[in-house]
Amino acid sequence: MQTDPTASKSTDAPTASPGSSPGSVSAFLERHFRHFNAATLVEAAKAYAELLDRDGGRMLVTLAGAMSTAELGISLAEMIRRGRVHAICCTGANLEEDLYNLVAHDFYRRIPNWRDLTPAQEQALLDEHLNRVTDTCIPEEEAFRRLEHVILEEWRRADGAGEAFFPHEFLYRVLRSGSLQKHYQIDPADSWLVAACEADLPIFVPGWEDSTTGNIYAAHCLRGNIGNVHTVRSGIEAMQSLARWYTETAPASPVGFFQIGGGIAGDFPICVVPMLHQDMGMEDVPLWAYFCQISDSTTSYGSYSGAVPNEKITWGKLGVDTPKYIIESDASIVAPLVFAHVLGL
Repeated sequence: MQTDPTASKSTDAPTASPGSSPGSVSAFLERHFRHFNAATLVEAAKAYAELLDRDGGRMLVTLAGAMSTAELGISLAEMIRRGRVHAICCTGANLEEDLYNLVAHDFYRRIPNWRDLTPAQEQALLDEHLNRVTDTCIPEEEAFRRLEHVILEEWRRADGAGEAFFPHEFLYRVLRSGSLQKHYQIDPADSWLVAACEADLPIFVPGWEDSTTGNIYAAHCLRGNIGNVHTVRSGIEAMQSLARWYTETAPASPVGFFQIGGGIAGDFPICVVPMLHQDMGMEDVPLWAYFCQISDSTTSYGSYSGAVPNEKITWGKLGVDTPKYIIESDASIVAPLVFAHVLGL
């Protein structure tokens, strides 16, 4: 029987990453993660590092789901501080929930038996002003209202001055003012938003209005506390900002796309390339130079979140030779491992 001479043997020892040492997370992954989703995890992490280190590239990371409440900041903040993340696209929920965790962590309640809750038990949590995200309840008064008291001042100040800023810029202003610092309940080194603020990282937040803070903002506009609804800049403006960032960055440095979850956080930014090509008529705009998605969405009829990466070739987002990876697993497990490997931990 003939065999494919290009196929690797399952007994081959994996190539260790530079800087990994016995007993490190990276060495563990390379020793044990050799097949299926596990092997893809290691391959994607190595290609991530190669894009940055060998090719001088940049990486945009997208955050869907509730990754901030899952405390992804513990690993993502270090990625930002070490220059391994250069831009973020996230939902409004992920933007605000990292800050909620920063100022109200001690009041969160974990529900280990969340799958077994009855409707009456869910109502009891609501009566205690605890809003559940899978196994974790966010405390309304200590999280939502604590931020509302300080961010409303920033909104009204900008509104009065006729200024407008993106959602993350308002949160950067809150962090830099120090008005919430007395409420910090975790090490700020574990907050990805604090790290992003310190690096003045570009953040793109489509659909911000469906977040809790977006709902609060809409309510204050309805009450007349804010006169101009455009004081917080819109998703169309976010796309324009992303287009400027991409056209300034990609010609000089290949830009990769690391997607956590699906939804608008991933769909919105990846469309910037075909928009520039097809709708702006721009030539010589590079395609995304790397693509990896962590998702538990299965491939099905019409499911974009579960679509295989090759489908994106037909939309002018990725090229035939673009390194492409999809890790079908739980991002709360996978993302910290990928980040550890990229960091050489």
